[in-house]
Amino acid sequence: MTTPAAHNQAALSEQLDPYRRELHVHCYRMLGSLHEAEDLVQETFLRAWRARDSFEGRSSLRSWLYRIATNACVDALQRRSRKIGAEGEVLWLEPYPDELLDEPAAAADDPESAVVDKETIELAFLVAIQHVPPRPRAVLILRDVLGWSAKETAALLGTSVATVTSALQRARATMRRRLPERRLEWAPGGDPGERERLLLDRYVEATGRGDASALVEMLTEDARFSMPPEPGVWVGRDAVVGSWVEGGFGSPEFGQIVCSLTRANRQPAVANYVVKPGERVARGLALDVLRIERGAIAEVVTFPEDVFPAFGLPLRRRGPARAR
Repeated sequence: MTTPAAHNQAALSEQLDPYRRELHVHCYRMLGSLHEAEDLVQETFLRAWRARDSFEGRSSLRSWLYRIATNACVDALQRRSRKIGAEGEVLWLEPYPDELLDEPAAAADDPESAVVDKETIELAFLVAIQHVPPRPRAVLILRDVLGWSAKETAALLGTSVATVTSALQRARATMRRRLPERRLEWAPGGDPGERERLLLDRYVEATGRGDASALVEMLTEDARFSMPPEPGVWVGRDAVVGSWVEGGFGSPEFGQIVCSLTRANRQPAVANYVVKPGERVARGLALDVLRIERGAIAEVVTFPEDVFPAFGLPLRRRGPARAR
C-alpha cells in the first residue's frame, strides 16, 4: 500500500522531472564533471523534497530549483578544493555528450527554459570557468549564460546587487584571460558543415593509416593537446603529434586505430579503438574532442575510454576485416 508520504514524493518528482535536463547542464557548467553533475542533480531533488513546505510559489518552480542547485554546487565546490594543473589544465574535466544536450526539455513550453548554446558548453569555456571561484562562477553563469537580472541573481545567492555586480566584473575578467581568442571558424561564404565533415574524414583516414605527417598538416601551428585527468599541455602542432608518435602512434606494434565519429560539448569528437597485431577485436582507446578554427584543428582534448558508455559507445567492437 502506498503511503501518503510516498505519494507526495512521487507527485513532487513528477513536477521536478521536466527540469532535470537543464539542471544537469547547469551543474555540469559549475563543476566541469558529468558524473558530479548527476550527483548534484540528485542532491538538488533531495533538498527540494526536504524543503518542499518552504516553497510558497512567490517565485517560479524553475527559479526555486535553480536556487537549490546553484547553492548545492557552491557547497560542493567549497568542500572539494581542487588544484588546477601547472599549465592551467582542469584535470577533472569530463566531456558532455551532445545527445544529452539535444534531448528536448520537458519544460520547453516554459519561456524561461534554458538553451544550450555552443559558446557556453564547449570545453574551452568549461576550462576557463573552472578558474573562477565558486560564487563568482555562479554569478557569471546566472547572469551571462542564463540571462538572470542582477536583482534575481542577488536574491538567489542571498547577497546584494552591488556584490553581484562586483563578482560579475571579476569573473568576466578571468574569462577574458582564460578563453582562447575568438576567431571565425570558416572563411566567409563557405559551408562550415561540409568543410568540417571533409576535415573530419581526413582526420579519421590519417589516424587509421597511422600517418603522423598528414595529421600535422591538419593542425594549426599553435595547436594544443591535453588529456585529462593526466597533467600536461602540449603546444604547437609538431609537439602535439610528436607526443602521439612517442606514445607509439604509427608503429606496427601499437596496432591499427579505427574511429567512430560522435559529438561532445557542441564539438566534433572521434572515438578511437585500437586493434592489436594478430587480433580481430577493436578495444576502446580514447575519445578526442576537437576544436576547429579557420578550417584547421586548433585543439585536441583526449579523454580515456571510460567515458565511452556515456556516449553510448561500446568498449569493444569488431575490428576491420584485415587489421594491419
